[in-house]
Formats: sequence, structure tokens, C-alpha cells
Amino acid sequence: MQFSSTETYVAPPDLAMAVNAAITLERPLLVKGEPGTGKTELARQVAASLDLPIVEWNVKSTTRAQQGLYEYDAVSRLRDSQLGEARVHDIANYIRKGKLWQAFEAPGKVVLLIDEIDKADIEFPNDLLQELDRMEFHVYETGEMVQARHRPVVIITSNNEKELPDAFLRRCFFHYIRFPDAETLKRIVEVHYPGLKHRILDEALSQFLELREVQGLKKKPSTSELLDWLKLILAEDLSPEDLKRPAGEMLPKLHGALLKNEQDVALFERLAFMARRQR
Repeated sequence: MQFSSTETYVAPPDLAMAVNAAITLERPLLVKGEPGTGKTELARQVAASLDLPIVEWNVKSTTRAQQGLYEYDAVSRLRDSQLGEARVHDIANYIRKGKLWQAFEAPGKVVLLIDEIDKADIEFPNDLLQELDRMEFHVYETGEMVQARHRPVVIITSNNEKELPDAFLRRCFFHYIRFPDAETLKRIVEVHYPGLKHRILDEALSQFLELREVQGLKKKPSTSELLDWLKLILAEDLSPEDLKRPAGEMLPKLHGALLKNEQDVALFERLAFMARRQR
């Protein structure tokens, strides 16, 4: 099982190596990087490349580790007992399987995505240590031991909003997705917009990379935002000349696709004002 770039996803050699190393070691792959660099999409593309189903667990701030294993619906059982339902005598009827259970009981190998693990409570990763390590867990209500039929390919993403516990990190293969260089960005754009004229792409990339280098940005635009911006440029049928900024202007055309908060827009307006004063 070897992962490489797909028709819709450009994987740099170091990223492909990290995925394949994690598969060989049978360790979870922990992927960090700026938001919008394709961490979540990586798991979907790994599944597509290896022709495997994918089970996605999207973590929220309120998510508990137990929910990934199973949940016991005591309220429904109590209600059914009051109504005299026959199913109340089998507690298994009230066990709701979580995403890990679904991945463990799958008839074949799957890709298990645990997305944005750093959104949850700090204890969340620690609570999954044994389950991800041993690929099994105990259902206390039924006495059942759930074991993975086939060890899934586990991909865990993080936006680096919280430090993850050392014990958890020790069990993972780690990779940081660096922001793509200009040549890789061109390959990514070619995948999404094949045949885009070189002059338009060169002008757009030049402005995009220049914008990312501005000091003081609260949120640098990502690959995802570049693709959105190019989509608007194509929809508006803008030429390279249309993209060029007038003297004294610093904000690119259709900048709302690139800058996502008022502080960054105000920063560019201040820089433009200062530049005009110095002329």
C-alpha cells in the first residue's frame, strides 16, 4: 500500500513519505499545518489512492473521547421500560456505536480520520491512547471486547491550537505540512484549473505570495483561499492587466477571497496610506 499524488491532490515527496511510513509502522499519522493547507483532504485522498473506505470523526469543542467508542442511551431505555417495550431487556439495543467502533468492525481495512483533535479538551488525546495503541476497547454495559478486524490507517489532524500530550505524540508518526513553494502551488492550481493561462497565473501568484509576506497579518491566506481567488478571477474573466494594482494601492482585486478579517484589511489600507505619504 503506497500513497502518492492523485489526480486531484498534489502530495509533496515528504508528505507522501510520511503517509507511507505511518502505514508501514502501523502508527497514527499526526498532521499539522496552517488551516487551509489540505490536512483533512489528505485523509480523503489517501483513502481514494489506496481504494479504501473512509470513516470521518469531526472533533468539536464538546466532543468526548467516549463518543468515539460508543454511547449508552440510558434515557431511551428508561422510557421504553415505562412503556413496557420488549427490547428493554437487551441492553445492546441502547448502545450507539462511535466512529472508532465503526472503523474497528469494518469488514476490510479503512482510513479513520480524526479531524482537528486540538479542538477538544486537553484530556481528549490521552483518553484515546490505549484504544489507538491496542486497537481494542471494552464495552462495560455488555461485557463485550471490541477488537479491530483490520488495523485502520489512522490520520489525525491538528491546527496547533493546543499542545498535545507527550504520551500521545509518542504513539504517532508526525508530519508538518509546510506551505507550498511557488512551483508546488503551480502544480496544485493546474490540478484544479487545467489550462489556466500562464500570464494570469504568474501575476496572481506573485501578488498572492507578496501578500503572504506582509508582516503583521493576523491570518495569512492559504492554498484554499488562493484557489477561491482564482475561481473568482476566472469567473470575472480578468486579464493580467486587470489584476495589476494601481499605483498606491496595496489590496489585490477581489481581496475578500484572500483576507478574512477587518484587521488585515485595515493593515493594508494603512500601508497604502503610508506609501502615498512617502511619494
